[in-house]
Amino acid sequence: MTLMLLDSASLWYRAYYGMPDTLVAPDGAPVNAIRGYLDMTARLLSLYKPNRLVACIEGDWRPSWRVDIFPGYKANRVDATDGEEEEPDTLTPQIPILLDILDAFGIALVGVDDYEADDVMATFAVKESGPIRIVTGDRDLFQLVDDSRDVKVVYLAKGISQHDLVDVSWVANKYQIPGERYALFAMFRGDPSDGLPGVKGIGEKGAALIANSFANVDDAMSAALESHISLPPALAKKIIAGADYLKIAPTLVHCAKDVALPKIDLQVPERPKNLDEIYQFQSTYALGASIDRMIAALGW
Repeated sequence: MTLMLLDSASLWYRAYYGMPDTLVAPDGAPVNAIRGYLDMTARLLSLYKPNRLVACIEGDWRPSWRVDIFPGYKANRVDATDGEEEEPDTLTPQIPILLDILDAFGIALVGVDDYEADDVMATFAVKESGPIRIVTGDRDLFQLVDDSRDVKVVYLAKGISQHDLVDVSWVANKYQIPGERYALFAMFRGDPSDGLPGVKGIGEKGAALIANSFANVDDAMSAALESHISLPPALAKKIIAGADYLKIAPTLVHCAKDVALPKIDLQVPERPKNLDEIYQFQSTYALGASIDRMIAALGW
């Protein structure tokens, strides 16, 4: 009984930039993100045939508990005019329509106040039984792969047709580190997309060396202070200089796995008595084959 977790924001951004802006509703409103999201979801459903499905959304894209310890968290994405997340003007109005359509299909939508979608997916990944497939274009979620529980990431960086199915060995081959230590690697390397600097002067090569030699930040710091043979002196010096950042890095980088999730039915929805509401969306927004593909992928 495969559970598929959709990183919805990742999907609708990818859909928005991947579909032509000439796709519009009869009133001229853009629907490219809506159509792209539905098309991708339909293809994923057809390919992986999950029995359970959740569209995960942001309760807060900059949770207060992360910003409190590091004000720069995702500050690179803040719109200076209103303090909200920067978002294309023609994408913003599509999101509530898309969520209404997913609701009409009966697809579970889950977002929790003061948590990111990543945290919601991480909690599902540890609380629910496998197999679990996490659909995202965000490499942060590589930290969740778990071969023993069959948790894998459907990584969309190269698109649906050429996507990667990421497991522990994929991470190991890609970054030349123990596959279960991606989060540790990311703490030292940093992540510019989230405004996380990592440890100054340590790039991928240095972060990989650390991840290969130590299981956690504390072990790496102790080794640096003791001039461990595994650490070149220059790298040890950088680790020590980054001590203040490394105290908070685990909280910033690790997904929360203890989110209070709502008790809802995760089963892929069965066909409703009628599809009138769905067909109304199809007509109103000229969603054509995108709606048809979803209906077919759900086996309706």
